[in-house]
Amino acid sequence: MAKIKIVCDSSAGLTDEEIKKYDITIIPLSVMIDGTVYVERETITNEQFPEMMKNAKSLPKTSQPPIGKFVDAFDKLGEDGSEVLCVTMMESISGTVHAAEQAAGMTKTKVTVYDSQTTDRAMAFQIIEAAKVIENGGSVQEAIERMKYIFDHSKVYLAIDNLDNLVAGGRISKFAGALSNLLNIKVMLQIADGQIHIIMKGRGKKALHKEWDRILNEMKNGPKVMGAGISHVEGNSEVNRLLTKIKAFEPNLDIVVRETVPIIATHTGMGACCLLYYTE
Repeated sequence: MAKIKIVCDSSAGLTDEEIKKYDITIIPLSVMIDGTVYVERETITNEQFPEMMKNAKSLPKTSQPPIGKFVDAFDKLGEDGSEVLCVTMMESISGTVHAAEQAAGMTKTKVTVYDSQTTDRAMAFQIIEAAKVIENGGSVQEAIERMKYIFDHSKVYLAIDNLDNLVAGGRISKFAGALSNLLNIKVMLQIADGQIHIIMKGRGKKALHKEWDRILNEMKNGPKVMGAGISHVEGNSEVNRLLTKIKAFEPNLDIVVRETVPIIATHTGMGACCLLYYTE
């Protein structure tokens, strides 16, 4: 039966249950560790990756999906006359959106490619809401309008505990990284307008905790929170601290806690912790 089908890349923080419920097709990204290529959700799990990254001889290298994977998926999904809404992670951290756009021009299926301007669970918020629109008979354009609304009401904060991966990946200079680690500098980032912004730099865990408390106070006193997630890279102590504080003022909020995907963990490094939520 012809309908609208959703495709997204594997950086989206969707649960297995959500993927099945909304019949979402996942196009995996890949990561290379010491010369061996691993495919997200196929040959490596989020839980396996941190230990492998710790033991790697050099920083893993991440790769966007091959154009052919998108083409094959688009072709298959469009065999019954269906059209496709393809949602990708933000362009500023990956060329995945461009691979999808090229593939859309190579298939007979009608495909609309949409840059979510975010990633991880915040991307999942958008996809789930788009799926609900489609489930209720809405159009691709109506689904996109809903995703834009969710994006405008979403917050993404990321605490970086260790700057080693940002240095190794060329995101900051080695001198700045060495100096920062020497001084025990911690960084809080925010995703806004499809870009990553540094909103706080401070020394030690106390600086991070003070910033987290400011963010949680904003969350507590702002508009009603509709959904939330905490993604991390073996950041269990920070995760538990955040959960305890959030549950104190939002006891009934369903919070999806997960190890983040390898492509994100590669850049954030060990101990990273991310809070993602959206409001009404």
